[in-house]
Amino acid sequence: MNAKMVFGWLSGLLLLPWLMVAVQADSARLSATTTQVSIVVGKDTEVKIKNASGKLSLANSNSSAVAASVSGDTLKIKGKKVGSSTLTVKDKRSNVQIAVQVLAKVSDDDNAGTPSTGSSDGMAVTPSTLVLIPGQSSAFNVSGASGKISVKNSDSDVASTSISGASIKVKAKTIGKTFLTIRDRTRTAVVQVTVQAATNTGGGSTTPIAGAYTLLAWNDLGMHCMDGDMSVFSILPPYNNLHAQLVSNSSTQVVTQGVSLTYEALADPDGSINSISSTKTNFWQYVNKLFGAVLPLDEGLAGKRTASAVPQPMEYNATDKMFVAEGIPITPYDDAGKKNTYPLVKVVARDSTGKVLAQARVVLPVSDEMSCASCHASNTGSADAMPNAGWANLGNPERDYKMNILRLHDQKHQASATFTTAANTLVNAGKYPTALRSGLAVMAGGDNPVLCASCHASNALPGTGVAGVKPLTEAIHGHHAMVKDAQTGVLLDSINNRSACYQCHPGSETKCLRGAMGNAVDANGKATMDCQACHSTMSKVGRAGRVGWLDQPNCQACHHDGKRELSAVSATGILKTWTDTRYASNPNTPAAGFSLFRFSKGHGGLQCEACHGATHAEYPSSHRNDNLLSQDVQGRDGTSGECSSCHKSVPNTATGGPHGMHTIGSAWIGQHEDVAENNATACAYCHGADYRGGPLSTVKKARSFNADGRTVNYAVGQKVGCYDCHNGPRGD
Repeated sequence: MNAKMVFGWLSGLLLLPWLMVAVQADSARLSATTTQVSIVVGKDTEVKIKNASGKLSLANSNSSAVAASVSGDTLKIKGKKVGSSTLTVKDKRSNVQIAVQVLAKVSDDDNAGTPSTGSSDGMAVTPSTLVLIPGQSSAFNVSGASGKISVKNSDSDVASTSISGASIKVKAKTIGKTFLTIRDRTRTAVVQVTVQAATNTGGGSTTPIAGAYTLLAWNDLGMHCMDGDMSVFSILPPYNNLHAQLVSNSSTQVVTQGVSLTYEALADPDGSINSISSTKTNFWQYVNKLFGAVLPLDEGLAGKRTASAVPQPMEYNATDKMFVAEGIPITPYDDAGKKNTYPLVKVVARDSTGKVLAQARVVLPVSDEMSCASCHASNTGSADAMPNAGWANLGNPERDYKMNILRLHDQKHQASATFTTAANTLVNAGKYPTALRSGLAVMAGGDNPVLCASCHASNALPGTGVAGVKPLTEAIHGHHAMVKDAQTGVLLDSINNRSACYQCHPGSETKCLRGAMGNAVDANGKATMDCQACHSTMSKVGRAGRVGWLDQPNCQACHHDGKRELSAVSATGILKTWTDTRYASNPNTPAAGFSLFRFSKGHGGLQCEACHGATHAEYPSSHRNDNLLSQDVQGRDGTSGECSSCHKSVPNTATGGPHGMHTIGSAWIGQHEDVAENNATACAYCHGADYRGGPLSTVKKARSFNADGRTVNYAVGQKVGCYDCHNGPRGD
């Protein structure tokens, strides 16, 4: 079985580099006073190296942009030209990486002060860059300033600036690039503002060929989670997947040759844009210790860069006939520092000459609301969760609750034979320092974060785990099913709504369950389907032997025989089975014994998610940004169901549409009589056993038809039946 196919959303980690890179068997690892440096061309700065053992060596990934040398315990850095470099300093035991970003020099009179490195000593400016469209406003935030701050703008025609307290407000005016020099009494920081056109696609014609192609794009899971802090332990890195298929409206075939697809950052209707990640997370600071990877800033574990003003390539997957960009390291914060868990990217399809064929607006959902703080935060958390060693009481709330968890883990498991065996296995293999034997909290306290999957296998991170240790999903869900809600005192396993899952999964703020099923309500406005309707209770999710990320609900458990069940699982937590496969996801996909929606394909070779939307965010979504693609494709929210979206000439068919549907439109009105009279039972599947309309015949778009010499109007939400126009299925 191909693990990349099965675990596509993190397939770039199939051979996890951290499993092959020796980590030194000593808790006093090499470190630096800062691991992220921003510097202006022509400027110098220094970084102190700590805990060195023996002579230091230096590797520079881009010596054309950065000049660097080591003298004693000092790393000297000089900016040569605009760009970035990763400096790797090594001793005989370990190494430390410093990410350097070189910004343009504004003018010769900007030599006063020292460029900000983003450290806590002195002034820091965030973010380090903004990408805007004309008319859009945003801001840089200044912290730690000494005295009054000032700003100098290298090109005020591109953007205007003003100072308001500790913020530098920026308004984009015209396409171009400008650099802002921000000063306080002792320090200088240079930041960049790029203004791009909303339809800028880089090369060739920027106007899509009207009506010739339809571009469908989606994220595979509907939500990708990442740790808000990587310095104590990590469950998941920033790793988002983007999929796309291009359809020719004339041939109605998926286009597989002669085209290229790219993705880039795009402002949403509120002006929020996310074009850089390295200034918003400490992932790049700890990626080497956690995953053994040496990465340039803003590049992810699978080699893909975060969306920016520069279009990034997608690769063609011949097996699934789609274009893919896996492992995009996007974060849930926009360039103004505001949280946006549903940032937009623009996908652009071009032919071999660079001419734009089609483009799509699509969400790359991401959240760091993967938090355990409601129980494990110091003092405010549950008393039952307090370690015997006491609360950590760390100033950083993300580090605080994580350190409390490690203390509790040590308290419960460090003395066990399982922990000792696992620790010895990892230390002897050179994957962790000897401090691991002293406990997870001790090791993490020495700036050596823990990857949970190193012991607890996770199919999200293939190749992980130690034999004899429970898989991560079993350990987490199985244990916490018997934990009481900190607010209500009710066992989490007994809660039958999403509040139990939102304790840890995103969440009360993110609200990742936002698709058609998650938004279904009864006559009283109460949700009819929650997480448990598909996944069952927490204890069932954490049951021994369940295969995480694969043992998941399928479509046919609810959608069968013209019905829509409100629960996919039985009381024992097992998926319901039916003989009808009309709405079934593909069998044995992506592996024998499993049948998953996010890997399945259907009408015309399109992936199911291409028309229906991503898992947890099926069209129509409750979040505006999710619906932009379906609105752009067919002029309305909801599953892509308008034939003309992909068919230049709409065919007339009784059963050739998606899921065996007939054509929708006036042409079908004039030709459906023979089909209805000769096989009326087939109509009942969607139109109801009484032929007066069923859930599957609900009108999604207001329509008017001429039937039997009169006009029949349908409103959105109305169910279509045979009695609307004549006296039943056999009536005149």
